[in-house]
Amino acid sequence: MKLIERKQYLDKMINVIGTPDIKVITGVRRSGKSKLLEAFKEYIEENYPGNSIIHINFNLPEYEHLLEYHALYDYINSQYVKGKENFVFIDEVQMCSDFEKAINGLYASEKYDIYITGSNAFHLRSDLATLFTGRTFEIKVYPFSFSEYMQYFGYTDKYAAFDKYILEGGISGSYLYKNQEAKYDYIAEVFETLIVRDIRRKYKIRNPQLMNRIVDFLMDNISNLCSASNITNTLSSINEKIHHTTVESYIRYLCDAFAFYRIRRYDIKGKKYLSANDKYYLSDHTFRYAKLGTKNMNYGRVLENIVAIELLRRGYEVYVGVLYKKEVDFVAVKRNEKIYIQVSDNISDEKTFEREVSPLLKINDAYPKMIIARTRHDEYQYEGIRIIDIADWLTK
Repeated sequence: MKLIERKQYLDKMINVIGTPDIKVITGVRRSGKSKLLEAFKEYIEENYPGNSIIHINFNLPEYEHLLEYHALYDYINSQYVKGKENFVFIDEVQMCSDFEKAINGLYASEKYDIYITGSNAFHLRSDLATLFTGRTFEIKVYPFSFSEYMQYFGYTDKYAAFDKYILEGGISGSYLYKNQEAKYDYIAEVFETLIVRDIRRKYKIRNPQLMNRIVDFLMDNISNLCSASNITNTLSSINEKIHHTTVESYIRYLCDAFAFYRIRRYDIKGKKYLSANDKYYLSDHTFRYAKLGTKNMNYGRVLENIVAIELLRRGYEVYVGVLYKKEVDFVAVKRNEKIYIQVSDNISDEKTFEREVSPLLKINDAYPKMIIARTRHDEYQYEGIRIIDIADWLTK
């Protein structure tokens, strides 16, 4: 498979070399965590020659004898080289039983620079603080961005390339397949493995059909406000016996597995977070096609999903804005930076443009405001609001 340099993530890892933290690479399955770890290992070999690298990949059978934490701990200590920087790389660490005991022991010894990847199966996102008694530094990896997609295929026409990216997405393993149906079969298998094997195994889910219905509901309602209660009511209306606490748990499992990302609501005027109703976006929009099909394409929702994940990829905290009963698609916050964003497939129609621009014009503060749409034109401004083509924005 063709590889590209994922500089954004590699730079993050390079910047924390030598820090005492346990570096943890997280992300949905097939997002490139293992390849990133390999690329980082190559960087260390080239730029830190002569130092010790202890690399364990639990996907390979030669490391089966280390699938118990005492054996893992003892093996790494046996490889320690005094007087050198000792790097520890462990891929799919969750496959080792009680792995956190070994990692915490290595961390406490203060002898190793530790980097690990792990499947979502061990609840990585929410359990980092409790699994590891030491400090952790999380490197969040997402499927290929549009810029990475263009780099992979060598595309130069960004508008034509974006039309393809909408259909093909960022699960790079699917790029090896020749036709779209085969690509979606691969993507569906990745998602089904995530749901059926990882989540079901960890949480001992007895009703996978219910999990699938919740997944279908969330996928079908990308960009719509959702709550456990309205999902429960919808499923109850089709004679599915279910309690809203079960729905809440299943949604949490899906988000902890990086299948979906939960975006909370934010009251722009009151400057407070709202507890009721959230939005959920897929880690890659093509999971929706692979599972639900492409007959009822809603490009507006797909574009919104792409923008949401790109904002997260760029390190923003992302919220749904609420102002006087109107909605702003995204409020993106990073330190002292704040941006208000509307996303639309097509704003050439006057009524659609008015609908998108109206909430932004009602915001009284001086933070930047923009509409991201498929304009296929150069960026321009309307009453101080940036209007920018989505392909241009994604590649800036």
